[in-house]
Amino acid sequence: MKSGSNLEKILLAGHFAFTGELGPPRGSDADEVRKKAGYLKGIVDAVNITDNQTAVVRMSSWAASLIALQEGLEPNYQMVCRDRNRLAMQADILGAYALGIRNMLCLSGDHMKFGDHPNAKGVFDIDSMQLIQTVKRMRDEGKFLSGADIEHPPKIFIGAASNPFADPFEWRVHRLAKKIAAGVDFIQTQCIYNMEKFRKFIQMANDMGLTEKVYILAGVTPMKSVGMANYMKNKVPGMDVPDEIIKRLKGVEKGKVAEEGIKIACEQIEEFKSMRGVAGVHLMAIEWEHKVPEIAERAGMLPRPRVD
Repeated sequence: MKSGSNLEKILLAGHFAFTGELGPPRGSDADEVRKKAGYLKGIVDAVNITDNQTAVVRMSSWAASLIALQEGLEPNYQMVCRDRNRLAMQADILGAYALGIRNMLCLSGDHMKFGDHPNAKGVFDIDSMQLIQTVKRMRDEGKFLSGADIEHPPKIFIGAASNPFADPFEWRVHRLAKKIAAGVDFIQTQCIYNMEKFRKFIQMANDMGLTEKVYILAGVTPMKSVGMANYMKNKVPGMDVPDEIIKRLKGVEKGKVAEEGIKIACEQIEEFKSMRGVAGVHLMAIEWEHKVPEIAERAGMLPRPRVD
């Protein structure tokens, strides 16, 4: 076993994994994190703690991860390449492990121009592929990037993201293959709405033997409104929202759009359970954490398995 994390144990045992997401607050109130954690405890196998998502300043990912740990939730600590150089990254990895964090998601990070500090300087000292390699080298070889020895290597379960929908589509599976070669243990995908395109992506991954080398968790984000669907379709880079999804949401009464969004999410999860090459679901209920227990129940994801 590489890290001994709960998420690793769940996947290794062959269970269909279920992870969630928790966005730290735009302030220093730890109770905001605790409140969100309360909705997720016992419902998910691990929870992503986002790192200044959408390039907007929030409580640090490692601090919110520690609060989640205190609340009995296993964090999946996100780190983006946008904000740190390789010294700070390696230092934070050591610190996170020392404080009990065992899962980590390696990301590039949204560009500064999309956030609340558009004039901020992007660091990007190394990219997400190199960050994966860095964590793997620290864990498996006990070496820093400089080549110096690490006294107590951090045993981290390494994760990364994959967007099956960005152009060119045919290249996406090869980028996934590069991340696997770099040393990633599990993958969480971008929010999936175009199921037909995702089926093609996972088939290509199966055909290349990639799904035998990495655990892929399919990304699901329930739509709250028609406005959200239109925004995701037209404003979010790399997102693919088919017209039939928007048409379906428009086809119900105004007060029942969110319910329809949850229904679509549950239908997706049901299909992912039987899809070869999909090892679990990553539910991104954006600022909707209180709905996660209901979605988990309706999607047949409860109770979660316990693996010692």
